[in-house]
Amino acid sequence: MKPIPNEIALRPRFQLHIPKNKKIILNKFEQSKVDPFLIKRLDEHIFIKFNQKRHHFWSPQLHLEFEEIDDISCKLYGVFGPNPTLWTFFMFIHFIVATLFIIIGIWAYSSASLGKTYRIQVGLLVLLVLIWFILYFAGRSGKKKGKPQMQQLFDYMQNVLTA
Repeated sequence: MKPIPNEIALRPRFQLHIPKNKKIILNKFEQSKVDPFLIKRLDEHIFIKFNQKRHHFWSPQLHLEFEEIDDISCKLYGVFGPNPTLWTFFMFIHFIVATLFIIIGIWAYSSASLGKTYRIQVGLLVLLVLIWFILYFAGRSGKKKGKPQMQQLFDYMQNVLTA
């Protein structure tokens, strides 16, 4: 199976093989304090995001996970993603729309089975599909607005790794 290219994926991912010890690299990230980036470490995970001054609604963050291969090398797994609060909000809205779609679909089927009119239900189903399209294009627009900052995060990560 061919992997999905990062141009389509909602949360682009990458992997790098690094010929350095994992602990040294994690310490480099912890000690690297460069404006406008905020770095948080949790065990083998590094989270890089923008400070409040440069942060906007669609600002991405970079999650790095380091896996030790041996004493002199490690593997880096990176994921670009939206702010977790924004991601949760979007998933919640999608869940609500999907639940309403199922409920109204059952209502429409029941009305049709009983020989009653079901125009209102079909209209609501069409409205929910339109809402899904709006959510999709809003997410794509947000990703496009966050793309320059994604590149800044990636460049910063590369600078820390090569330093």
